Amino acid sequence: MKKISKLVLRSYAGPLVLTFFIALFVLLMQFLWKWVDELVGKGLEWQVIAELLFYASATFVPLALPLAILLASLMTFGNLGERYELVAMKAAGVSLRRIMMPLVILSVVIGIGAFFFSNIMLPIANLKFRSILYDVRQQKLALNIPEGIYYNGIDGYTIRVGIKEKDEKTLRDIMIYDHTDKMGNTSLTMADSGLMEITPDKRYMVLTLFNGQNYYEDMDRKTMASRPFRHTTFRESRHRFDLSAFSMVRTDEDLFRKNYQMLNIRQLEEVTDSLNGQLNGKVADFVKNFTTNYSHFHYKYDTLAVTDTAADSAYQWKGAFLDQFPRDQKIRIIENALIAARNLKVNIGYQKDYVADKNLSIIKHRIEWQRKFTLSFACLVLFFVGAPLGAIIRKGGLGLPLVVSVILFVMYHILSTTGFKYAREGVLSPFEGMWLASAVFLPIGIFLTYKATSDSPLMDTDSWKKLIVRITTLFNRNKPVS
Repeated sequence: MKKISKLVLRSYAGPLVLTFFIALFVLLMQFLWKWVDELVGKGLEWQVIAELLFYASATFVPLALPLAILLASLMTFGNLGERYELVAMKAAGVSLRRIMMPLVILSVVIGIGAFFFSNIMLPIANLKFRSILYDVRQQKLALNIPEGIYYNGIDGYTIRVGIKEKDEKTLRDIMIYDHTDKMGNTSLTMADSGLMEITPDKRYMVLTLFNGQNYYEDMDRKTMASRPFRHTTFRESRHRFDLSAFSMVRTDEDLFRKNYQMLNIRQLEEVTDSLNGQLNGKVADFVKNFTTNYSHFHYKYDTLAVTDTAADSAYQWKGAFLDQFPRDQKIRIIENALIAARNLKVNIGYQKDYVADKNLSIIKHRIEWQRKFTLSFACLVLFFVGAPLGAIIRKGGLGLPLVVSVILFVMYHILSTTGFKYAREGVLSPFEGMWLASAVFLPIGIFLTYKATSDSPLMDTDSWKKLIVRITTLFNRNKPVS
């Protein structure tokens, strides 16, 4: 029995590792295809790109791991069935349940590890990945002054170069507009040629100009009136441009730390309780203020009894409320009522938006809390779908098993995404939405496991033909005779 367990585990470990990294690689290529415009041309160091891809790969584990388990289990039992090793084991008195038991235990261990990964490692990976991606997106394109185009990548300057020599340092026909004074195009420098150099620390660009002129129009900052125009010529002039804006600045990760994707289970529970407390407090304050400031909405003025204590007499208003007042007072009362109604409408709209935003934030935190467990359960469910299905179809390799597993995983992913969106929109509860895919695939796994362990001819074409003939015969028998 130990040899059989070792054989099954050895047959399963290789495809599992292989398919996991293949799935991870495919998802990583999809990420690069999506964000390639944000990465190219910015002069990023290879360490930054490697760090970004590493943390991005960690965030793709919840997608790659279930797919790898499904495909590996299907391939393993498909290979065992195709080589008649399953038949030999069953002939020796070893049931399919006993053959699957080592992999079931391994799947449980993987599921437990996936839970700790989702709760501990994934929030850290999300934090690092989001912060680095934000910094990369904010990063300016690398310094590259093109020919014949006004380049304004350097803060405070607009530079135009007519010709760039092949050495990328010698420039011809140069124009530089200096906007550092924020007074418009008041300073212009022109030169026949120049030499561009970058300092060793890459903090400054030194541009040495030859045979040029400088035009400067002095402006009065208070009156914006022009002062005498100045024109100077030079044989050689040196300008230094600050390139600090081109260096990558890392944002403080604490700015992203409060996002729900960066929290573990305990932190999600604490934040959810805090949001519920804020929401309940806001609703209670609104109800209190509404009943205090708009208490007159509780009354019906056409039947309101008013007592004149000064005259010691009481009378009952009859008819419409406004009929008790002259015309000018009626207009004033109507205007005041309209103002109060508009203010109340604006206040209610603001409170409604606040409650909707808080509810959405609470739902997101609850969804993320449920997500910590769905990955672990998905690993186990998809194993019970792939393993018996591989034993039934008895086809190994990357042909049919790959096609079947991709179709099944796409169905699982569609159900998972649909449940997530329904939960986020409030159509389903966070529990129902996040467990929808597992709830659908669990009966399928149980059914396939039962069919595989009982040696039911699920993929036998003759059995399906007999079933179709039986249904057709039954239908023709019950068909009324005309």
